[in-house]
Amino acid sequence: MRKLLSAGYDRLKRDKVFWAAMVILLLYAVIYMLNGCRQATSKTMSEYNYSLDNYYFHYALLIGMFCSVVTGMFLGPEYSEGTLRNKIIVGHTRLEVYLSNLILSFSASLLLLAMWLIGALVGVPTLGYWKMGEGVLIYLAISVCYLAAFSAIYTFIGMLVSHKAVAEVGSLLLFFALLLMGSAIYEALQQPEFTNQILITAEEGMKMSEPTPNPSYIAGTKREIYQFLVDFLPTGQCIQMFDLKVIHPLEMILSSLSITAVVTATGIFLFRRKNLN
Repeated sequence: MRKLLSAGYDRLKRDKVFWAAMVILLLYAVIYMLNGCRQATSKTMSEYNYSLDNYYFHYALLIGMFCSVVTGMFLGPEYSEGTLRNKIIVGHTRLEVYLSNLILSFSASLLLLAMWLIGALVGVPTLGYWKMGEGVLIYLAISVCYLAAFSAIYTFIGMLVSHKAVAEVGSLLLFFALLLMGSAIYEALQQPEFTNQILITAEEGMKMSEPTPNPSYIAGTKREIYQFLVDFLPTGQCIQMFDLKVIHPLEMILSSLSITAVVTATGIFLFRRKNLN
């Protein structure tokens, strides 16, 4: 598999889509952080005491999309150009081919993440360093693990779908579907248990009513299921990280590792039986 990885990394270094994604993500990180610095230092926002933490992890919502595009474009030619059959013909096993592409996809994802992490450091002179302490390492560990899950999912699609365009579009659509699902579940969990209404009377003017139960609040077993799903889905993890509301980091890491293992094992099983002609 060493030769496959060597050839793959060499091809990745020459991949225009990969480098374009790297540059775009780096520039986006710099522009985004500079805009955040401008907002944080404005007179109207100064009372909120923003720090680097408030902006640094906002890559979470878009990194999965970038990984989808890069992996799809990288794995697409495997079928369309006959590269996959050639690898098998020269003696590489299907297991080696699958795992090498997964490793390459994960490596590309990590490099994309590194571009944001480096670019976003332009906010340090204005906002200072992180205030969450060791929480930074926890957030980064979660990021690495859900990138592994994304890589496993996109590799699964890229290795089993023979048509390049279908695989690329399918990966992107799946990402957005998971993002919408995670967002809907997360928003449902944010509903307060009680709500207050503003009452206006002639005698007392404007005042708050007594707290009343919120019919949209999710409780009991249903809430536990929703919380499990938002911790389990890679996109649910991304949304929590974006909002700086990671509650169960260990569960999130274990969920990502479980997805990676199950999806990879299933993908290898199906790829071994796939007709490559």
